This record gives sequence, C-alpha cells and structure tokens, in this order.
Amino acid sequence: MPVSGTARRILVVEDEPVINQAVTDRLRGTGYDVVQAWDGPGAVEQFAATEPDLVVLDVMLPGFDGHEVCRRIQSGRPVPVLMLTARDDEADILVGLGVGADDYLTKPFRMRELVARVGALLRRVDRAAELANRTTTTMDLGDLRIDAAARRVWVEQVEVHLTPTEFDLLICLAADPGVVLTREHLYAEVWGWPGASGTRTVDSHVKALRAKIGADRVRTVHGVGYALESGGAA
Repeated sequence: MPVSGTARRILVVEDEPVINQAVTDRLRGTGYDVVQAWDGPGAVEQFAATEPDLVVLDVMLPGFDGHEVCRRIQSGRPVPVLMLTARDDEADILVGLGVGADDYLTKPFRMRELVARVGALLRRVDRAAELANRTTTTMDLGDLRIDAAARRVWVEQVEVHLTPTEFDLLICLAADPGVVLTREHLYAEVWGWPGASGTRTVDSHVKALRAKIGADRVRTVHGVGYALESGGAA
C-alpha cells in the first residue's frame, strides 16, 4: 500500500486492453489512483491533464511509440517511468533509458513484480533529496562537477543532461569516490529495493551514465561492482 495518506497517481499506458485493465486493477487494489491511456498521443494528453506521480509505459503503441512518449513527458516534468518491453534486448533497453525511463520489465511479467517495481521507484523519488543531502552541495572530481542541490552536472565545463535515476546513481557513486560499491548496494541505495537481484538494471544504467559522462569515469570491478574515479577521465 502507498505509505502516504494521499494515494499516488499512476498513468498506465498499454494498447492491449486485457493487459491495461489487469495492471490497472492490480494497482488500484494496492491503493493507487490509476488513470489509463491506450496510445502515444493519448498518453501525452493524459499525462498533461492528470499529472501522475509515475508512468507504466508499454514500448509498442499506436500513434507513436513509448520511447517518444517518454521523451515528450520527460521534457516537461521529470517523472519515474517503468517501461514494459516485449523483448529483453539490451539495445532496446538502452534506448528506453536514454529517453528517461527509470526501470523496465520484460513481458510476460508477474503482477507482483510490477507492483514491487512501482513501489521501489516511488520510494526512490522520496529518497532522492535525502541521498543528495548526504553529499557536499557542489562536488568537483577532476573535470566532473556535480551540483547536488540543483541536480546539475558538468563535464569539462559543458552541462550534461542526466535522467533522475542516472543522477541518483552518480550521486551515490560520488558520495564515496574511488570506493567500489556492489551492484546490490547500488540497487538498494538508488532504487530503494534492498535484497532484490537487479544487477542487469544497474549494469544498464551504468552503461547509459558512462555514455554521458565518459566511459573511463566509472570503473568496473568484475564480479563486484563499480567505482567513480575521483580524478575524472583517465
């Protein structure tokens, strides 16, 4: 159940009526306020009209696809997005992460897992300010500059746009530069879901983050996890 007294609003975007209604019914049964859309244009309209706290978004949609929906809604007001994809393909997943998705589920999925992912994403939003407050307001790591309070990042004095999850991942790594953090630790800290096996989610987001801030800035320790290089790019 949502922890606050006011139910969180979720927009479910899925063109298959049976799946859309099943997801909607399950989320409403969990205590969320749910609104629905069945195509790309309708999703953007519903997002503007209802201002949801989170979006469950299918990739394949009539009108225009879920990637374009995600791009449009994130350009106006950043919001957590859980994407539903029919293919567990890394290229498709990285496209989704690149346009602002925070997590993904591959069809077919268990409703219990979807509800758990939704809850974890909402907890991540609630904990974002707390995570940022653990760091100095402004951090300089070589030519990487992070303003935690303003949630802004510069690489070689050029501002880089990060999604909310990418920024939270960077802040978590930057809180202990040079220290190797396990995938499980990152998943618990950034996604707020301790004990879950979200290693692929972490790996995909690290790959997307590297593409924006430079591959050499995040060091991989195989079989363990990742560390942010304190001196910037090698």
